[in-house]
Amino acid sequence: MRSRKDLKVINFLMGNERWIARQVRQFPAARSRGVLEIGAGEGTLLERLAKAHPGIPLKACDLAPRPAGLAERIKWDQRDVFESLAEASGGILAANLFLHHFEEPELERFRPLLRNFEVICINEPYRVGQTLLDARFMLPFVGRATRHDMIVSIRAGFVPGELPALLGLAGPDWRVREETCWRGGLRVLASRT
Repeated sequence: MRSRKDLKVINFLMGNERWIARQVRQFPAARSRGVLEIGAGEGTLLERLAKAHPGIPLKACDLAPRPAGLAERIKWDQRDVFESLAEASGGILAANLFLHHFEEPELERFRPLLRNFEVICINEPYRVGQTLLDARFMLPFVGRATRHDMIVSIRAGFVPGELPALLGLAGPDWRVREETCWRGGLRVLASRT
């Protein structure tokens, strides 16, 4: 429970959900076809989108069971992400601090599955020394598990160019924009050309 609370604070400080919400607003046609979040955790991003965009289809995929109190209109798929994505399609796919849990061969398994979406929004740890240094300032304020996981997650993160190449988004079918933020995030927005 402490780790989930810490993750909410980290997401807030990094501005991850706010960034994804801004990207979702930019693509009204894709948004109307639905948003799927993989590795949805407690569903806080989808709850935010449900309030901002009533009526759009929202779906979460996570190995954890559906959180208590999650809005009824958000569909919950409690399965392995690859099984879920094999049957999924929609306008926007979101992944927030999720893909760094996968090794390179697993990341490449996402390639054919991402073709079923028009827009891909990804937030991941930015794997540079400055992010590790900045994270150390937060260590006294988070629980023991988060102290460990934060450093491991940053070391498993990405630098610009890696995710588009691994996920097959670097080709002519996709328009890709990457940015880093001073809070230690790498953000990838890919949309169909």
